Amino acid sequence: MSAQRRKAIGSKAERRFAALFLLPSLLLLLIFRIIPLFWGFTLSFSENGEWIGADNYVRAVGDTNFRDSIVNTLLLLATLPIWVMLPMLLAILIHQGVPGGKLYRAVYFLPAVLSSVIVGAIFNIVLRYDGSLNAALKVIGIDAVDWLGSSSTALGSLIAVQLWSTFGMSVLIFLSGLSTVPDDIVEAARIDGARFWQRLFLIVIPSLRPIIEFVAVVTTIGVLTSMFGLIYVLTGGGPGTSTTLPEFLIWLEQGRLNRPGYAAAISMFLFSMMAGVAYLQIRIMSRNANV
Repeated sequence: MSAQRRKAIGSKAERRFAALFLLPSLLLLLIFRIIPLFWGFTLSFSENGEWIGADNYVRAVGDTNFRDSIVNTLLLLATLPIWVMLPMLLAILIHQGVPGGKLYRAVYFLPAVLSSVIVGAIFNIVLRYDGSLNAALKVIGIDAVDWLGSSSTALGSLIAVQLWSTFGMSVLIFLSGLSTVPDDIVEAARIDGARFWQRLFLIVIPSLRPIIEFVAVVTTIGVLTSMFGLIYVLTGGGPGTSTTLPEFLIWLEQGRLNRPGYAAAISMFLFSMMAGVAYLQIRIMSRNANV
């Protein structure tokens, strides 16, 4: 048997061996992801067991609560630069070797290990009208603010709490990325007279571009899919719909109002948004791979 023939047989055996190892994961993906997705898509065209066509989708387009949840999502996404830039700047400061850098890493990362329910319970105590934040403001002569009970401040408070609870992970990701920035280039720029801000904007931040894009995509996914627990405990979606996001509205329609078909239709809208983010992520990763 020729060497080429043996190589072809070996490659076929390796492919079969690899497929055997992939089979359990593919089965789990099929059972818990793909089949429920198609089932939910079918369910979105019915209500209480009756086929109603695209009525649920038409209803969603005209539903004020759904439109409000989309607007809230867009307002959240508009703050994305803060979610990315703040952890990056903190990571850069820690990377510069400030005293107590290891302590800062632990302190910043600690909120990331807390569940959203615990975070919501903590900030319910801090942000309620008679909470500790307003007590501190009263000491310095500032009137109390209804952080969670006013539609003008509730969403901003929710954003701040979510940022506090998640940015520690982003700090660690940026610290990992900073370890790949060529020190010799940064040092050469310093010797040539480049100031700290010049080195930051001309060398460090451009070198972190793949990390910045990755954190932006992951943060976007988190905003779309991982804030239910915090909303449930902290604001309950209110006041009114000022802090209602699509994933929370899905729970309201299914869990409280028993409208599974309409909830499934909203889920399909949310899935479409997620698919757009996933496509963006693939494009970003492909672009970075070709750089």
